[in-house]
Amino acid sequence: ATSVPGIQIGECFPRIAESMDKAAVLRAVVGCEGRHDSFQCMTGFRDAEMRSVGGHPAMGSVLRRLQGPADRSVPRYVGRKTDGVWRNPGTPGFLGATFAPFIPDGEGLANMKLNGVSLDRLGDRRALLAGVDRFRRQIDRSSVYESADTFTRQAFDVLGSSRLIEAMNLDKEDKSLRDRYGRGSSAPAFGEDAGPHWMDQFLMARRLVEAGSRYVTVSRPSWGKPVTNFSALRSLLPPLDQAFPALVSDLKERGLLESTLVVWMTDFGRTPVINSAAGRDHWPQAASVLLAGGGMKTGQTIGSTNRYGEEPEDRPIHYRDVFASLYRNIGINAA
Repeated sequence: ATSVPGIQIGECFPRIAESMDKAAVLRAVVGCEGRHDSFQCMTGFRDAEMRSVGGHPAMGSVLRRLQGPADRSVPRYVGRKTDGVWRNPGTPGFLGATFAPFIPDGEGLANMKLNGVSLDRLGDRRALLAGVDRFRRQIDRSSVYESADTFTRQAFDVLGSSRLIEAMNLDKEDKSLRDRYGRGSSAPAFGEDAGPHWMDQFLMARRLVEAGSRYVTVSRPSWGKPVTNFSALRSLLPPLDQAFPALVSDLKERGLLESTLVVWMTDFGRTPVINSAAGRDHWPQAASVLLAGGGMKTGQTIGSTNRYGEEPEDRPIHYRDVFASLYRNIGINAA
């Protein structure tokens, strides 16, 4: 049972159950491909659609294109560095490389710091580069050069301010708040290739939004198993049950929840029938999405499957329609 009468959730999610009044669940999401690929979770469209012109851009790229920066020194679109399509933080599609996500990693973080260069020297370098750019633009106006200009401007904005570095420094947070989110590890999860179970990334997402980022992606893998599903999930799900409600409540306490959409989406559902290996296989016929904040009407479920959990029965919602609602709440007409 959850905090909303009539709504139930899996037994491994007691904290999420307590905060269900702050969330809305879509229980009959359709249109997914049924393969490991986060592309639809970032765009609402299938990977093959519009591929001839670069493909559909991720929502973060769209926001970066249509909405100006809240703070020029903080990237508008930030994605966790990941490998492979399982947890791709999004691609810019036909918008081009200029609108790709900013992906901070170990080497990238080091490059964001002024090592032995003062702000005055940085200003001199910017002036020199501006002169070179004016000469270069007279020679070649290609999109490659224009993209390079954008990346260079962003680099100077980041280097000229400590705002982004401070946002990513979790040591500035109170230990009790970090414990509330949970810690986890940045190491690969259980020897898998699906990325780390690092709960700090939820807290970092909140800090980045607070600093001025418009769109931040977080990848939390391994919560559906084709083998030994039930024994595995009893250890895999509790950290997620801790981090997600902590993020929602933290945003609310800071007055950010109404202006921040929290979207929990997957690449497909899982079979309602258990296989011979005590696991659940890919099931594209019906998936679920959980939404919180951002002006959504919460404390409700929308849609249902038949009594076997197999096929949508009431109010099926396509991935594209989910994104249409997200864009609408942000103030963008997606028609």
